[in-house]
Amino acid sequence: MTSFNAILDRAIHMAKLAGDTQLKLFRSKELEIATKQNDFDVVTAADKESEKIIVTNIKKYYPDHSVLTEESGFSLHGNGDWVWVIDPLDGTTNYSCGLPWFNVSIGIKHQGETVAGVVYAPRLGELFTATRGGGAALNGHPIKPSLTPVLSKAVVSTGFPYDKATNPDNNLDNVQRIMPIVRGLRRMGSAALDICYVAAGFLDAYWEMNLNEWDVCAAMLIAHEAGATAQRFRPDRNWSILAANRHLAPQLLSIIGNKVGISQ
Repeated sequence: MTSFNAILDRAIHMAKLAGDTQLKLFRSKELEIATKQNDFDVVTAADKESEKIIVTNIKKYYPDHSVLTEESGFSLHGNGDWVWVIDPLDGTTNYSCGLPWFNVSIGIKHQGETVAGVVYAPRLGELFTATRGGGAALNGHPIKPSLTPVLSKAVVSTGFPYDKATNPDNNLDNVQRIMPIVRGLRRMGSAALDICYVAAGFLDAYWEMNLNEWDVCAAMLIAHEAGATAQRFRPDRNWSILAANRHLAPQLLSIIGNKVGISQ
């Protein structure tokens, strides 16, 4: 089996460099905040500086690797066999408000398959990592999902798409169906961390619609390697992701998947 530990170590180093920059600007009066598509879609100077740090290091150490980032899009290099999928600051709204649930997310794909992933939450001091076939860890310690068997005992999380004000397919119907039948429902504000928290057993399940690949690439590998389910459940709303322990995944999919005819 091919070892991806060396490239994972390099990705960890990049994530920590970006995280250091984020901490310097966190809760700072000097933080510049702007919007992109609408008032709900926020970008900060920390997003841009973090991306610059990571991309500069990729070009330095892996000049023939391609890059897909949230702020700059896709940049093709070499034959495209290797692609770094990066969200330099996932949870930007949290970050801009001074809330600690934000992270750097770096997923590395080889010939279309994610082989290494890093999700680093610098304010929380949490480093989630995984390699294909090598397991998943939090701060170097192996993780695994919860064993919660039924939704009535589950604490789950979700999120809402940026087009929630203009598109009625905005997840409120799913919340209405799920909230009464679970122990607790949370809205944490970072897709990558939500998925990693499912991987580590801190949350029992998570779902969200209309994400992008950079939001979930690294975290989905971490969830898979920990033993959780992480899958796309809507073919019509970009990256719509369900992450859950293996007991709860089919129960939730029967609720949120029926809208588009996904059967169990």
